[in-house]
Order: sequence, then structure tokens, then C-alpha cells
Amino acid sequence: MTVLDIIDPIHDFIRVYETELKIIDSPIFQRLRRIRQLSGAHLTYPSAQHSRFEHSLGVMHVAGQAASALKENGFLDSDQVADIRLAALLHDIGHGPFSHLFEEVLQEKKKISHEDLGRRLILDSEIGDILSKSGFNKKLIVKLAFGDPRYRFVNEIISGSLSADMMDYLQRDGYFTGAEHAKIDHKRIIQSLDVYKSRLALDRSALYSFESMILSRYQMFKAVYFHKTVRSAEVMMLEAIRLADKSVGFTSLDLDEYVKLTDEFVVSKILSLPENNENLRRAKKLAQDYQNRRLFKCVFERIMTQKDLKSKEPLRDKIANKSKINKNDVFVDTSTTSSLPLTPSKEKTKSITLIAKDSGKSIAKEIPFSKIPVVASMAESMNILRVYTTAQYRKKVEIAANSILGGQK
Repeated sequence: MTVLDIIDPIHDFIRVYETELKIIDSPIFQRLRRIRQLSGAHLTYPSAQHSRFEHSLGVMHVAGQAASALKENGFLDSDQVADIRLAALLHDIGHGPFSHLFEEVLQEKKKISHEDLGRRLILDSEIGDILSKSGFNKKLIVKLAFGDPRYRFVNEIISGSLSADMMDYLQRDGYFTGAEHAKIDHKRIIQSLDVYKSRLALDRSALYSFESMILSRYQMFKAVYFHKTVRSAEVMMLEAIRLADKSVGFTSLDLDEYVKLTDEFVVSKILSLPENNENLRRAKKLAQDYQNRRLFKCVFERIMTQKDLKSKEPLRDKIANKSKINKNDVFVDTSTTSSLPLTPSKEKTKSITLIAKDSGKSIAKEIPFSKIPVVASMAESMNILRVYTTAQYRKKVEIAANSILGGQK
């Protein structure tokens, strides 16, 4: 059996087995090398050039460690560990260019997610053929990778508040951005994993490590993922993709066409557009400015309630009218996410099950996050409203935005 060790700056060595290597060497998986993990963050954090490719390897590695720890405690067998590693390796296979940024467009236009496309790629492409020929059940791998109530704690190994996904991306993103917020003791968490009533649980002694990880995630969203300049670059590419989509068909969802979409492919495709209508001219200008780091300026920023965030388009009109400039030069961005990781079924996580050892017996207790002070302080969603414009109209839009929004709470 072929075994390969890959050197990795986060996990030192990542061991890859024969079927995993066949998938990694496939063109569909290799495409992940050309999709940056943090889309436009490299324009603010120059070293954030890492991709979905190495993140996927890292998630496989951490999921394998977690599954092996649970196997030692009798919750899994060797075949299940192999299935979990493959599911973790493929959890991001459906990501489009610019990662979650492109998913915003997909949600708007097609109401689908990268998980939906991941399912299709595993079931209907060479990825599925590799799995089947190697003796794996591709339908099972899909259920483990993207969520199925019958495999709840296995799904939680890959995504959720104790997931391999988070344990890799926090450390990897922290390393490549240079942010100091992402120091977590993932090995302690892994060795403390347990299972109770089909849910992933944690030994009570590792609660501090869990709290630290949740706090790190919260800080990374504030310092990196929702950084105003990072988001400025993303707003520009979002608008460019939206404007060009009708002509180029980025969201056609033909799988053969979809797997061609990478960060640089999309930028070059937009730059090559003919300038025969206003939308294409605007898309091309935005892509050029993105490429040359002539980014929008943030002129207003405020933490808002979920209700306030819903009035984005009328707000754009109001600010443009007040500024006496074209609406196309005003951009209202709403960045929102749950402060706590979502469950595999995309619901809010509300509790954690802690296991305490007493006289050789294991006692399980479900603890609401409201009872864990550090976690409770971050229990609400992070909602940030920002107003952007070009350097040319910076002062006008700043005055108008403050006039309209300055008194709102």
C-alpha cells in the first residue's frame, strides 16, 4: 500500500494513504490549490496565500487524529476511521473561486451552497469513481462530509464546535496572516473527545481548551475575516462577479465548467470581457482595481442588529441621493455570522456535553453555553454594517452615511 508523508507548517507531517493520494492527485482536487483559503485577505495580509488544498489536507489529518482517539475508546473501527479521513479530505471539494465569497453569489442566484456542489462532485465525477474502485461507498462519504442525522457525532468531527475544520483553519489562517489570536491546544481537545447519546462530547478537564478555541475564532473574525480592508476587496469582487455573471455564466452550475473556476481564472475572464455595456465596463474596472489593490474606502462602520441589516438596498439609495452621486459608487456591506460555530445541519450550537470521571464512572452533563461565561459573552451573532465608496467620493459618502446612520442605534 502506498503511503506518503507531506511536510506541513501547521501539523509537521501529514500522512496520506493510497486512496487519499489518488483523490489528491486528481485534477478536481488539484484545482483547490488555485482557490485561496481567505479569498482577498492577501491584499491586507500579504502572506495569506494559502489555499483550500492544504487546508483540506489539514482537516483530513486532524479528523484522522480525532477518529483514532475515539477508536481507542471503542466508538469507531478502522474502516470508519478511513471513511472519516476521506470525508474530511473532501469536505471543501465543492468550493468555488474566492471560497465563501463566491458562495454569496451562488446563494443569491441559485440558492445552493458549496456543500451541494460538493455532493455532486463526489457522486458524479472521477472523485466518486476513485472511491468506488477503491472499495469505498461514495454515498456514505457524502453523508459523513456534509451532514446526515444518522451519523451525527461523525459529522461533528468534521464540522461544528469541536471540528477538525475549525482546528485546522484557525491555526493555518493565524499562521499565514501573522495574527496572534489563533493559538489553540487542538491536541488536548482531540485526546479529550468522547461520545454521548450520538453527540460528540468533551472531557470536562479540557473545557478551558475549548473556551480558548471559541475565543480565538471570535477574535479571528474581528481581526481577519471581517477586517474592513479584507472585506473591501471581497465587496469589489462580489460586485464584479455579479455584473459579469449574465455574460460569462459563472453560476451556470455545469460541473465541467464549474471545476474550471479558480481565483485567477475568474479575474482574467472578467478582464477579457468586451466593454459593450455598462455592467461589463463596471465589472472590468472593479477586477482591474482589485488586481492592482485600488480598494474601496470604508467611510462608515457600525455593529448593527439583525433587523437593521435587512434594509441594505434602500440604504444604498438613500446614501447615494444624499451624496448626490451615482448609486453604483456606493456599496453597503453587511458582514454577519454566528459568533459560535454552527452544527453540521447549519443550526446554532447551544450547548456542549461534558464528561466527568468519578470513581471510575463517566458522568455526562449537557451544559448550555449560557452557563459558560467566556462562551456566553459571545453567544450573539456578529453583525457589522459598513459603507464603502471609491477614493474620489470618500468625503461626500462619509458625510451622507453619518448623517443617515449616525443617530441610529
